[in-house]
Parts: sequence; structure tokens; C-alpha cells
Amino acid sequence: MKLPSSMNYIEITQPGGPDVLKLAQASIPEPGEHELLIKVHAAGINRPDVIQRAGHYPMKAGMSPVPGLEVAGEVIGVGSAVSDFRVGDKVCALTNGGGYAEYCVVAATQALPIPEGVDMIRAAAIPETFFTVWANLFELGNAREGATVLIHGGTSGIGTTALMLCKALGINAFATAGSEEKCEQIRSLGGEAINYRKADFAQVIARQTHGKGVDVILDIMGGSYFDSNVASLARRGRLVIIGFLGGSTVKDFNLLALMEKQALVTGSLMRSRSAEEKAQIAQAVKANIWPLLSSGQCLPLIDRIFPLADAAGAHQRMEEGEHIGKIVLKVL
Repeated sequence: MKLPSSMNYIEITQPGGPDVLKLAQASIPEPGEHELLIKVHAAGINRPDVIQRAGHYPMKAGMSPVPGLEVAGEVIGVGSAVSDFRVGDKVCALTNGGGYAEYCVVAATQALPIPEGVDMIRAAAIPETFFTVWANLFELGNAREGATVLIHGGTSGIGTTALMLCKALGINAFATAGSEEKCEQIRSLGGEAINYRKADFAQVIARQTHGKGVDVILDIMGGSYFDSNVASLARRGRLVIIGFLGGSTVKDFNLLALMEKQALVTGSLMRSRSAEEKAQIAQAVKANIWPLLSSGQCLPLIDRIFPLADAAGAHQRMEEGEHIGKIVLKVL
């Protein structure tokens, strides 16, 4: 396949607000021996992209300065050591950055064939979100059928994904949101909604679980929710922190509360995991979630679609906090 001499991509011109995202041109990347070159049809927007744009994401060696952690598209180049994919395959993939572009290089072990019947827009909304939910709620949190969980940010991409998977897998879910519209969406996905503007979620959990608490909490807030999260845990419950919208530090916490419950506190960043870890998560997602997606279950909710050139508008939409589900860039 003859490629153009250059591609369009989104550059972070300097740390700042959405307006620092600008359309630029660069050479098309070349895949290494273990990589794929993907012609990107669509790319998902995620909170880490916003944090990176603002200059607050811990960038490490090997991470692309171009934002974009998930893409869907067509394989147009295959590294010499790759045997599982061929040119022409339709795939979605977790990237190490670089997704806001017409072409993107990804590790072959982080790519999966698009589930049957799923379009490119929805496929682009799968990898980062489903990988994150599986690795944190189900692996670190050990959520299983019959368990009770609490999901913060219930109408975010992460939240809606977690709610759909909980319903499909027989897990009872509470979820927080800040408006009646969002609470209604949580109920439609099978969760029990808690409007945090009208009620203390820890008090609601205590009342609704008859003082037992929940087995797992998937938390995007961090510091500001820490005390209430621990109070909401059941004995030997697991608090899994995947974000810090409410701050990354906790002050004056009484450790006795953790000790009395024998609770576990953990968390992770997807982007900084090793290639081996991401490959293992990809295979677990394929085995456990792909059958659901192929049958039409748990498909990503799409909030709004923006053209690549309007990545700033997509980031503005995310920062406004009114979205329900995923925001996606249409590239092709």
C-alpha cells in the first residue's frame, strides 16, 4: 500500500487548556518488528489525555507525546516478528500514546480484532476503558458474581462500562453521579444511583447494605473520597483507585479504620504498566469480554463524536463534565 508523504495529527503545543491542541503534520511512523501500523478511523478520548495536555501526567520513556490511548482502524503495516495480524485486518488497540493521528504505531500484543458487528466509532471506545475496568475492578478488585460494588463517576466511559459489565456478570452495583439525568442513566444500566449532590454516599451505602458495606470500590476521585470510601467498604473489602480528580494525597487518615476491616487499598495507571502486563490484560479481555461484545451486550455508550481537527472541542466537552459515556474523535 502506497502511503502519503505525511499525516495529520494533534500536537500539544504547550501545557494548558483545550486550545493548546492544534492540528499539525508529521511523517508517518514506521512499525518496529513487534508492532503494527494502523490507519486510524477513530480514536477515543480519555481523562489521562486531558491530564497529559495540562502537563500533569507522569510521562516515561517510550510514551508518545502525541495524545490518544486507544484507536480503531485498519492494519496497513506489520512488523517482521508479528504473526497474529495481517495487512487489511480491522483492529482496535491500546496505544502507548499517538492515537490522535491519521496513522498510529501500536504493540501487536495490545491490539485485538474488532468484535463482530461493532463499528469503528464504538471499537475506538473499547480498549482503554475495557482494559482499565477489567484490570482494576475484576483483577485487582476481584469482583465476582454475587459481589456488591461501588463505582464513582457512574456515567463516565469507565463508569458506564463497569456498570454494563457488572449487570452482565451478576454483580450488584451502586454508582455515584451529580445530576438526576445521570442518575437515571445509571438506573437504565442496572445500577443503583446515588446523587452525591443530594446525599452522602457513605450513608447511603451503609443504609442500603444494612451496615455491611460493599466488596469493591472503583474510585476516580482519590484523596477527597478516601475516608468515605474506607467507611463504605465491607470487611476485607478492596478499594481500587484509578484517578485523582479529588486530589492525590490524603491527610490525617486514621489507619485503624483500615486495620479493623482488614481492607485492601490498591490502584494502578494503565499507561505505565509493562508491555507484558498489557498483553496479559488484552488476552483476558478477549477471553472474557469479547463474547459479550460480539453478542451485542455491553457496547460502549457514545456521548459525542468530534472530527480530529476539533480535538480541543472534545477535550472541552470532557472537562465540562456533562458527557454520558465516551467521547470519540472521527479520523477517517
